[in-house]
Amino acid sequence: MPSIQDSTLDAIRAGARPLTGAADDYDALLDLVGNARFVLLGEATHGTHEFYAERARITQRLIEEKGFDAVAVEADWPDAWRVNRYVRGEGRDADGLGALSGFERFPAWMWRNTAVLDFVEWLRARNERPGAAKAGFYGLDLYSLFTSMHEVLHYLDAVDPNAAAEARRRYACFDHYDRDSQHYGYAASLGMSSSCEQGVLAALHDLQQRAFDYMQADGAGAEDAYFYAQQNARLVKNAEEYYRTMFRGRVSSWNLRDSHMAETLDALARHLSRSAARGGDGRPARIVVWEHNSHIGDARATEIGRAGEWNVGELARKAYGADTCLVGFTTYEGRVTAASEWDGPAEHKQVRPGLPGSYEHLLHESGLGDFYLPLRAPGPLRDALMEERLERAIGVLYLPRTERQSHYFMAQLPRQFDAVIHIDRSTAVQPLDATSGWHSEEPPETFPEGL
Repeated sequence: MPSIQDSTLDAIRAGARPLTGAADDYDALLDLVGNARFVLLGEATHGTHEFYAERARITQRLIEEKGFDAVAVEADWPDAWRVNRYVRGEGRDADGLGALSGFERFPAWMWRNTAVLDFVEWLRARNERPGAAKAGFYGLDLYSLFTSMHEVLHYLDAVDPNAAAEARRRYACFDHYDRDSQHYGYAASLGMSSSCEQGVLAALHDLQQRAFDYMQADGAGAEDAYFYAQQNARLVKNAEEYYRTMFRGRVSSWNLRDSHMAETLDALARHLSRSAARGGDGRPARIVVWEHNSHIGDARATEIGRAGEWNVGELARKAYGADTCLVGFTTYEGRVTAASEWDGPAEHKQVRPGLPGSYEHLLHESGLGDFYLPLRAPGPLRDALMEERLERAIGVLYLPRTERQSHYFMAQLPRQFDAVIHIDRSTAVQPLDATSGWHSEEPPETFPEGL
C-alpha cells in the first residue's frame, strides 16, 4: 500500500505542467486566469532571476492576449511613475536604464536588475506599436515619504502656488528630521516631538477638495497629473502613520503597509477604468501585481495570518472575489541576491536546500524540475497538499545560519494560492550596479574543507 508521501507525490506528478521554455508553458495558467481582473504574481525571494523572468513571460502574455492595462509592483510610487512615463513614451529618459535610475533606496537590486530592464524595454517597444493600448508600470509601496512630499509640492507649484505655500507650511513639520523617516517615527512614537499627522491629513484634504479646479486648469494629461499628485499626498499621510507605528510592533506596521498597497491598487484600478471608459472601451481595468509571496498569498492560510497580520492577497480576495488569481513561486536551492544586514551590499549567496517537511522539499522530491501547479480546483492534488507544512520566505536579507527561525513559517499552500510555479534550482538576479563582491559569489559553506 503506498504511503501518504508517495500518494502526495503521485498527485503532484499528475497535476503538474512542466516548464520547458516553450511558448505554451503558461496556457493552463491563462485558462485559470480566465476573465479575472487582478493577477497577483509572487516570489519566494527578492533576488531570484527566474522569479522575475517568469513573471515577465506571464505578464507579457496577459497584456498581449488578455488586454491587461498595467503592472503594479512592490516599489515606491514616485520611482515607478518615472518608469511608467518612460514605457508610455512620456518621460525624458532616453532608455530603460535611465528610467530605472530613480531606484536608489535599499534594496536597489529589487528593481535595478537586468530582468526588470529587459521587461521595461519590452513594454516600451510594445506600447509604441501602432494602435496599441498603452500598458503602464506603477508602484504600490509607501516608503517614499520625503520624495512624495516633494512631488506634491512640485505639482502644486505648477497649478496653485498659494496652495503650494500652505502645503509647505504643513510639511515643514518634518524639516527637523533630515529626510530620515525612521528618526521621525521614533521621535513621534515616543512623544519626543509632536506628530505631523494633522498637517499631512490637511494637505491631502485640501488637494482632494480642489480636484475639479486642478484638472480643469492643467490642460492635457490633467487627470493623470492630478492622480499622481493625489496618490503622493495619500502616501505621505499613510507613511507618516506607518513610521509612527513601526516601533510599536510588527503586526501594526505590516498591516498599515499592506492596507496602503491594497488601497493603491484599488485607486489605480478605478483611475485606469475611467481612462478606459473615456477611450470608448468601457471595461474595468485589469492589473498584474508583482510582489513577494508574503504579500500576495492569502495571509489567512498562514501562521502569520493567525497572529493578526493581513496582506494584499487576502484584501484583494475579499474585495474582488473571483476577479483575483493568486500565483506563488517556490525554489528548492540555488543562488540569490540578498544582503546580510539592512542597508548592506548586495551579495551573491547560496540558497540552502529546502528543509525536510517543507513544501519546497516536497516539490523537489517530485523529481519534475521546474513546473506549474494548479491548486484551485477540488481534487486529489488540492487535498494532498492541504496538510500544513513549512514554507520559505527570503526577503532582502538572507540569513542561512538561522534558516528555520528567519525564513520559514507554516502554511496551507492550496488556501494561500490558486497556483504555484516551482523553480527547482534557481539563479540570482543580476543587479545593474553589481559590485566585484557580487560577481565573486559566495563560496560553498563547506569551503575549504569540501574542496
